[in-house]
Amino acid sequence: MASVLDHRYGTGPALTIGVEEEYMLLDAGTFELAGKIDDVLAALPAEQWAARVMPELFESSAEVATGICRGVDDARRDLTEIRQGLAGVLHGLGLRLGSSSAHPFSLTENQRITPRDRYRYLLEQLQYVARRELVFGMHVHVAVPDPIACLQVMEGLLIELPVLLALSTNSPFWRGRPTGLQSTRTAVFAAFPRSGLPPRFDSYDDYVETISWLESTGAIGDYTHIWWDLRPHPRFGTLEIRVMDVQFDLDATMALAAYVQSAVAELLDQIGRGITPPTYARPLIAENKWQAARYGLEAPLMDLASGRRARVTAATLARRRLKQLRPFARELGCWDALSHGVSAILEKGSGADRQVRVWRANEDLHEMLGELADLTELRT
Repeated sequence: MASVLDHRYGTGPALTIGVEEEYMLLDAGTFELAGKIDDVLAALPAEQWAARVMPELFESSAEVATGICRGVDDARRDLTEIRQGLAGVLHGLGLRLGSSSAHPFSLTENQRITPRDRYRYLLEQLQYVARRELVFGMHVHVAVPDPIACLQVMEGLLIELPVLLALSTNSPFWRGRPTGLQSTRTAVFAAFPRSGLPPRFDSYDDYVETISWLESTGAIGDYTHIWWDLRPHPRFGTLEIRVMDVQFDLDATMALAAYVQSAVAELLDQIGRGITPPTYARPLIAENKWQAARYGLEAPLMDLASGRRARVTAATLARRRLKQLRPFARELGCWDALSHGVSAILEKGSGADRQVRVWRANEDLHEMLGELADLTELRT
């Protein structure tokens, strides 16, 4: 089991990143979800793919992970190889690869749980809440130098979550209908216990004590059964940001990873200069997060960083943050990915905007999924 006591903070260079994406396995003919993860894993060369593609709660999903990357260029290379290689294997099985944070019409009650002890335990604990969790996310890990800095950065990064969510929204349909939400995944996943915003901890010892209580009493199997929007990952020595919808556009994935890496670099710079990152009341962050899930880029967010009691759009805050993060992104070598990727999202809309735009032409979710699969597989 993972342990918060045996952490790896400081064992490697700070600000390396890793990206995880959760994909839909789609029937190539019907575009329904296809419960074929074991067939997919059996068809992949074990040595090459064992650490890259993993099962998830449902047999119709696959989680992929990059290696430890110095920057977004390395992560792009890894994800390009993963998407193209996985798509090639899927085609031989009559499947397609799709990247949206909710399937637009497949039903949760028709999905099979992956036959692994971890997922059976999860189902036993959460019952209907687990069966309903047919959603797909994107996670970014960033290495931080020590556990104290990890908690300080986690606190400082809370204010970024609504903007990151707004930029990433990519799940506007559920059970065959538009939901009126840009991120339906956010609303569905909110039913999970130990999800949402993390609590504030006074110290790393405070965090360890809290997790120790949960583990030692059997409330959770280990700390990975805590699903906060951002969480320490001691076994990797990282802070993991989990608030974002998964992307079919690889440029958008890289822009979000660059945003996260640059924001962490900014906070570590402040901490190194003796500046404690500012904190904000959880209800204010939660309200902004809800607005982002509902309205996406046009979400009216409270302008907490400026201190003005006013609301501005998520797009406006994203443009402001681009300017502020520029020196850190340049130093990290990710400015092109950040500036071009975020600018494209602001100009053309998020993944949710594109899904709705394609659907509105003919009100055909199959047509929309075909285009989404082409983009995920890097065929266009």
